[in-house]
Order: sequence, then structure tokens, then C-alpha cells
Amino acid sequence: MILPINTYSDQVLRRKTKPLKGVDEQLEDLIGNMFESMRNADGIGLAAPQVGASLRLLVVDISIAEGYEKASPMVVINPHILAVKGFVSMNEGCLSIPDVRGDVVRPSSIQIKYRDEHFEEHTAEFNDLTARVLQHEVDHLDGTLFVDRMQRRSRRKIQKELDAITRGEVMTSYPIATQTLDCEAK
Repeated sequence: MILPINTYSDQVLRRKTKPLKGVDEQLEDLIGNMFESMRNADGIGLAAPQVGASLRLLVVDISIAEGYEKASPMVVINPHILAVKGFVSMNEGCLSIPDVRGDVVRPSSIQIKYRDEHFEEHTAEFNDLTARVLQHEVDHLDGTLFVDRMQRRSRRKIQKELDAITRGEVMTSYPIATQTLDCEAK
């Protein structure tokens, strides 16, 4: 099922999410729906708060990006970034902030501890686009948006677009939430 995406001014995007204690059938359904919703919107990452669920859960599939066609989709539960290396600036966008893009400096490599869709724990290092997308989505779990990480001058340049999104003046090819689901962790 395709879920509507919460946008810039929705409060669920500003809350720190709660960790999950396991995976049940309801969570499996949410994961499947998140992948379907992300792909429907041509996204490469989606965090649970973006679909109104205040849970420490995100999905990533960068296989549509050039050079990453063989990348496997990922389910990431309760992520914790352990270490970072290097820094690089890259232009980012977000399904919750339609048609707005901006340069953000982030570590180019991260080591992260997380659980997968079977709730098995992993520690792994990710680089380049995978590291970028994971950090962007982990930010969502902590109530931070990519525009919060932009330089002040760059942020001022997009303020009119952000204000328009806040007023609901946005057109997308995917459904936008009109009210928040706001699921809590079990």
C-alpha cells in the first residue's frame, strides 16, 4: 500500500523516534509499505516519520542511482552511527520537502550499528552515496531535516519554498499526508 508522505511542517518530522523492541507482522507490513511508497515517489531512502510513524526504522534502495544498480535494498532498525570519516558536500533533496534541493556537508564514510528486518544486529561501514542516504534518514529519526544542515545563506534562498510547503502549496506525483498517523514504538 502506498502511504502518504508527511511534509516539512508536520510535527512528526521534528520528534526523536523511539527504538523498536522487535519485529512483528504489523511492522513487516509497514516496511513493505515504506518500500512501495518510496519507490512510487522515485526516492532512494525513507524514514518511518516521513509516513507518520515515530519509530526508529528506515528503508534504503539506491539501485536506481547510476553506478549503484547492484546495491541491495536495506531495512535499518534502531541505527546508531559509531564512527565517521572524511567530509564531502553533496546536493540533497527529500520526499518530505518536495522540489527543494541544497548542498549539505556530511561525513563521506560511516560505521553504523543497526538491526535488519529479522531484528539481527549488524555493524558495517558504508561510503559514498549509501553513507549519505543513511545519514540523511538517521537524521529523520532524530527530528532533523537536511535543510537544518544547510548553510544559513543557502537556507535563506529556499525559505519561500519552505513557507509554501508549510501552507500546503505543493504539487507532487505522490500522495502527501493531510494528517499524521503518529504510531509509537511497541
